[in-house]
Amino acid sequence: MRDGDRTVLTMANDYQGSLKEFAVVVPVPTFLRREQIHVGDRALVDHLDAYSAPRLVEYFDANPCRMSEAIPMMAAPVGRAGAMMARQDAAERSRGVTIEARYTVGEYDILILSAQQSSGLEMWLRENGYRIPGGASEVLGSYLKQNMRFFVAKVNLTEQAKLGYSFLRPLQVAYESPKFMLPIRLGMVNADGAQELFVYALTRRGRVETTNYRTVRLPTGMELPTYLKSSTEFGAFYKAMFTHQVGKQDGRAVFLEHAWDTKWCDPCAADPLTADELRRLGVFWDDGGQAPNVFMTRLHVRYDRAHFPEDLVFQETADRTNFQGRYVLRHAWTGDAPCEAAAGYRRSLTERREVEAQRLAELTGWTVPDIRKKMGLDPGGPAQPAVWWERIWRH
Repeated sequence: MRDGDRTVLTMANDYQGSLKEFAVVVPVPTFLRREQIHVGDRALVDHLDAYSAPRLVEYFDANPCRMSEAIPMMAAPVGRAGAMMARQDAAERSRGVTIEARYTVGEYDILILSAQQSSGLEMWLRENGYRIPGGASEVLGSYLKQNMRFFVAKVNLTEQAKLGYSFLRPLQVAYESPKFMLPIRLGMVNADGAQELFVYALTRRGRVETTNYRTVRLPTGMELPTYLKSSTEFGAFYKAMFTHQVGKQDGRAVFLEHAWDTKWCDPCAADPLTADELRRLGVFWDDGGQAPNVFMTRLHVRYDRAHFPEDLVFQETADRTNFQGRYVLRHAWTGDAPCEAAAGYRRSLTERREVEAQRLAELTGWTVPDIRKKMGLDPGGPAQPAVWWERIWRH
């Protein structure tokens, strides 16, 4: 959530492994008091994800003999999010490290650290059991030059057992700073390959975009083969399309997947968030007893050190144009009415399916014969009329 200089950052991690091995080290622009830290509800992030995820919309062709309109039927989403890392205590003074505060919040033990030198901070982290890979010192140093502190959290297994949770709940921090950014470089130091990050931004005025990387709209609105209706097939399509689009942008773009007023959606893959859910995510303003005016932006980025050497820096725009990753399935009419319009309609289906196959190949990089096969068409495709120059030199 961002409004003016006020930020509430909710961090949900997709983490695999033993919880005793998990920790996060997050650069923060200011000192955080205990009251500024909260443990959130994973269901809120899941709802954000479901509400804003790229989706399918189905339409059914009407009887061409009746000339009736297509009727929108349903939506199906795809999505998820992830991101962050670190551990605790010892001879901080000799390393130039100061533990400014210690808190236990829910199932997390939290330290607020400041440091004079990156090498001292890196050494302190190592001595306190944090596995910090080579190269961390340079990244830590860049944050120290910006006078940033470090929010360090690890799981308190005893407290977690008392609370009865077996998964990581999101951590939330609220602070005021002119910096509207998300630190991602520290997470890349020990990353195993590219990282997948979803950013859900809640603002008053309008869409959020990155200022130091291109923000590119995900391709949307096209008709695709109906076999993608299966959630498995749609999931495979979305992943392949996103990977293909990342490659087309040379791996250096942030993608816009959704931008919409949270009071409504069209179509809705999930109900809009309630005023209470938005409040728990940080929306503090009250519009006279009405549901708060909140615009939501969903950004998706796949990042690594080679292509994203800087942290993500954002700005809120006044653009409230609605946008969503939306893909259309048009089901053919299968009736047997004998009118002339029906005969013409049936002839047009072959061309329409071929266009859908070609479009899907362009979006994903999949081969057209493989797509035709899944569509139940001849993998060789329909015979194409010869272009005029082919007739000249044909042997």
